Amino acid sequence: MATTPLQINRRSANIVEGKSRAPNRSMFYAMGYQEGDFKKPMVGVANGHSTITPCNSGLQKLADAAIAGIEEAGGNAQVFGTPTISDGMAMGTEGMKYSLVSREVISDCIETCVGGQWMDGVLVVGGCDKNMPGGMMGMLRANVPSIYVYGGTILPGKYKGQDLNIVSVFEAVGQNAAGNMSDEDLREIEMRAIPGTGSCGGMYTANTMSSAFEALGMSLPYSSTMANPHDEKQNSAKESAKVLIEAIKKDLKPRDIVTRKAIENAVAVIMATGGSTNAVLHFLAIAHAADVEWSIDDFERMRKKVPVLCDLKPSGKYLAVDLHQAGGIPQVMKVLLNAGLLHGDCITITGQTIAEVLADVPDQPRADQDVIRPIDKPMYAQGHLAILKGNLSPEGSVAKITGLKNPVITGPARVFEDEQSGLKAILDGRIKPGDVMVLRYLGPKGGPGMPEMLAPTGALIGAGLGESVGLITDGRFSGGTWGMVVGHVAPEAAAGGNIGIIQEGDSITIDALQLKLELNVPEAEIAKRRAAWKAPAPRYTRGVQAKFAFNASSASSGAVLDNY
Repeated sequence: MATTPLQINRRSANIVEGKSRAPNRSMFYAMGYQEGDFKKPMVGVANGHSTITPCNSGLQKLADAAIAGIEEAGGNAQVFGTPTISDGMAMGTEGMKYSLVSREVISDCIETCVGGQWMDGVLVVGGCDKNMPGGMMGMLRANVPSIYVYGGTILPGKYKGQDLNIVSVFEAVGQNAAGNMSDEDLREIEMRAIPGTGSCGGMYTANTMSSAFEALGMSLPYSSTMANPHDEKQNSAKESAKVLIEAIKKDLKPRDIVTRKAIENAVAVIMATGGSTNAVLHFLAIAHAADVEWSIDDFERMRKKVPVLCDLKPSGKYLAVDLHQAGGIPQVMKVLLNAGLLHGDCITITGQTIAEVLADVPDQPRADQDVIRPIDKPMYAQGHLAILKGNLSPEGSVAKITGLKNPVITGPARVFEDEQSGLKAILDGRIKPGDVMVLRYLGPKGGPGMPEMLAPTGALIGAGLGESVGLITDGRFSGGTWGMVVGHVAPEAAAGGNIGIIQEGDSITIDALQLKLELNVPEAEIAKRRAAWKAPAPRYTRGVQAKFAFNASSASSGAVLDNY
């Protein structure tokens, strides 16, 4: 059925209908609009450009390309900003507690502007980690035709013939502290690791989420692994804008696309690419925004049937730019589709189904590369994001188990009430093989804001302790983290979880094979400690941190603020 101009511009119509709308039109005339513009769709461009971080400092050219694409396709671009927090810069500081908070601020910005200005559609441009889930949640809440434009990955740095990325620096700090790297080499790695614009280069959180959005059907094919400095990224942004105008004409909305089956497709790609633990937290929140039934146990269900096909950092060899050259996410998806591990009938923002999008992609990965493995020769037979439960995490916790020779450890607890004291203990050489570090009161409420623990986990790897020391936390990990580590322990310490009653020297078992996280203390002693436990005073009593701590749900349900 043909789409009428009024249907296309159902929101713009509110501006032009009736003399009572004259003051509204007057505001648009002040910005250079002509009368004919009111017949065009009003399309938001949520621009995450900033000079805060290299992840976002290359976004303006993409926003400009998108604006040009909207105008060429017959729309009016309405640009507004969204904030960002650089996880890499904030890591290990009090500022890291604002990272997860920014996910909610970004989604609020998009929902508020789209709803308040009654836009016909929205194109979101983002780079750093929380730009992605925050943008998707905002799009789903607003539920007007939408598309995500990822800012693109960074190119690798180089030093002594080795590729570098942001995690190289954190691990170098540990190597230097252990006496295995000179101060000069540490300084050179620090200066060379980030050569320009783009998001962190491995299959860390930004590239994990961008890849998942492509699989979800909310971004264009191949767009999730393009490098920010390359021209194809700008071309893709412009094409995305034109695709969005067509989606507006068809009234194809995010909640039409982001279904339970589409989320299964996204999670299958996360498992196949060895993606970030943060994807668990963020897709619980995305599913909540989409009003799709999805639980933490669904990740374990998907893990058991989807192999790891890609050899990507942090636990593997390659970066996102290498994945792009090897065929990108469409090649990974085609392998999964042929194996019956993808729903080919899911619709995408292009109007095509997943199967139609992948029709011309080769059935098998190219033989001249080893970034993407065939389905019968995977890196690992099952996925890498394991959900561990037990008396320390009855609601669940998340472990990344790839790259480990033996994902089981039982050892004495080394208890720390914050990240900084734990990091100091590692750098001072006080953490020994067999120890299990406990970093607590770092959850959504306790942190507040659930900061990431890349500094201590990077230091453990650098010190050669990644395989022999366990670490559990009710906080999060960077997508660049790997090792014998378990995060998102729920309930968190601040909510009365058993992680808060662990005492120095207690025996703890991390068993990723049996999916267990246990405090090896008699039940009677646990009950005694719980009875004596008292909730700590809030660390913040005003502002966004206080609001986040008061409203945040458990990590096991995405740490969302509107789960009433």
